[in-house]
Amino acid sequence: MYDPASYFDLSASSHAALFAGCEQVWQALTRLQDYVQAQVAQAAGGLLLPADLGNGIPLAAPLVLHEGRVLSGRHFAIASGSIAKGELAVRDEKGRLLAGASVVMAGAVLMGSGIKIGRGVLIEADALIKAPAIIGDNSEIRQSAYMRGNCLIGRGCVVGHATEVKHSVFLDEAKAGHFAYLGDSILGRDVNLGAGTKCANLRFLPGRVMIRTGQGRLDSGLLKFGAILGDRVQTGCNSVTSPGTLIGPDSLLMPNATAVSGIHPARSRLP
Repeated sequence: MYDPASYFDLSASSHAALFAGCEQVWQALTRLQDYVQAQVAQAAGGLLLPADLGNGIPLAAPLVLHEGRVLSGRHFAIASGSIAKGELAVRDEKGRLLAGASVVMAGAVLMGSGIKIGRGVLIEADALIKAPAIIGDNSEIRQSAYMRGNCLIGRGCVVGHATEVKHSVFLDEAKAGHFAYLGDSILGRDVNLGAGTKCANLRFLPGRVMIRTGQGRLDSGLLKFGAILGDRVQTGCNSVTSPGTLIGPDSLLMPNATAVSGIHPARSRLP
């Protein structure tokens, strides 16, 4: 009921190692910092941005990332359809398509060293990303997004406009498109958050986050713990999850609703 396999199919995930050996799925959050730092240190699996880009100053010009190089985007033609479907197209001044190129738009802000970006990624203007962070292939970081505190973003994901992500995981194709907050949370594959979804991670009263179960309250051991949303969970607009909420795969959280702390089984309809 609490193990990762109850919430996620990790057979095709490039980050399955984060969950290996976890008896309780939220234990992955305690490993996240070390895992992200180790992944950033590896040469494979994306381009590590140069440290001098992470000075906290908005980029004056767009950047094109291609085949291990960081290029000025001033002389490139950039067009995008569905980023998740690999429809980011970058052409050089001779009209040649740069397969797999990623783009960081002018006005984006990068802070610190240790930001790794995959192929076909688009980071829009005014997005702010604090290191360390990993952004997987064909993911989109939209305008005014804010990422901090060891963020792990998988393939084909969306961190949307005015969305804040803190110390959280997006498994492949998870999307938080508009005005969301995710603190110390994990989104499973193909999760979709409606506009304004908030995953609260801190109790009003001091103390560790407790999880309600059929056998009583379970101590998570965490002072900050948001939500675990299993594969294909969907939330409606302006929904809220309380600290320590676990929602099983294929569930729905209805618009304007609050999911209380505890274990909610697969295919739940909340509230």
